[in-house]
Amino acid sequence: MRVRVRTRLTTMAAVVVAMAAGTATATPAGAREPFVGPLNTVSLIASTVPANGDLNPYGTAVVQHSAGDLHRGNVLVSNFNNSLNQQGTGTTLVQVSPDGTARQFAEIDPAHLPGPCPGGVGLTTALSVLPGGWVVVGSLPTADGTSATARAGCLLVLDSHGTVRETFAGEGINGPWDMTSVSHGDRTELFVTNVLNGTVAGGGNDVNQGTVLRITLDTGRAGEPPCRLATTRIGSGFTERTDPAALVIGPTGVGLGQDGTLYVADTAGNRITAIPDALTRDSDAGTGREVTAGGRLNGPLGLAIAPGGDILTVNAGDGNLVETTPRGAQVAFRQLDASGNPPGAGALFGLAVDLDKDAVYFVDDATNQLDVLH
Repeated sequence: MRVRVRTRLTTMAAVVVAMAAGTATATPAGAREPFVGPLNTVSLIASTVPANGDLNPYGTAVVQHSAGDLHRGNVLVSNFNNSLNQQGTGTTLVQVSPDGTARQFAEIDPAHLPGPCPGGVGLTTALSVLPGGWVVVGSLPTADGTSATARAGCLLVLDSHGTVRETFAGEGINGPWDMTSVSHGDRTELFVTNVLNGTVAGGGNDVNQGTVLRITLDTGRAGEPPCRLATTRIGSGFTERTDPAALVIGPTGVGLGQDGTLYVADTAGNRITAIPDALTRDSDAGTGREVTAGGRLNGPLGLAIAPGGDILTVNAGDGNLVETTPRGAQVAFRQLDASGNPPGAGALFGLAVDLDKDAVYFVDDATNQLDVLH
């Protein structure tokens, strides 16, 4: 969100002190402890700036299984800005190991794509690693870093060596902003938020046209990229608008609960909503049921599901991570970044739970690095 470049000025000791200011609420007798309850330390993993200087890390995905150049337990990160800090122009994916080794996984050439991607390449928070090592990443491109030149973009599909093999465009894909996925056998379901439906034409005014799509893929063709089988709109009516600092504000993070409910970070509405039966529904649920609003939320962006089923979100407005139960109780928070004025504003975006399910990786746009809350 924040488009600035600087080095981290706080020492790690200062960061740990800041963590103490964001403590979990008291846990009622017999209730489960919040997932972030024992997590109080933020540590730097690595810079996410590749050789070409791309900035503003957005997407964050943990590699579940090794394949090709992808290694189990590593974290993939997508960059949204180029070296000139122009939003919607980043073209690189970086792979980071837990020990801090960072390598460029892919640099995508907008002029040499295997299929349509209206407007080019500007990699967003929409990032998933599928069975077989296929990587799907969203593109919401601009020509010059401004919302006036934003275009519909696409989903780019890369193989496990970082080569773009196909694109998914149209059929409702319009500014893919964030994504989660689930695979069963030869089928994968992508859940994608879209933030450009009428947004540019709105000229900074709110428009209630943000959508959530379920895209069904066949991932069972050996050696062949996934095949798009169907696209279903399962959510709509989310508030979205262009913004000079953030490019666009609209529905962002999505996470699939254990019961098949899809949780959506409704950034502009400062709330989390729930779309029931997301795996099977063939109708549009609108914005879904409101789970929680306000409180510790302050422009929720990235979203992940904790091992026990709670919802983790990070705020655009204050650098906090908030944990919410599926019933809507905000049970814990942590301040992950306290830099800038107001503290932490614009620093956070993508997050992901690690494979051991005892820590949270997150990107910090204020410092262009991958950090971990542990």
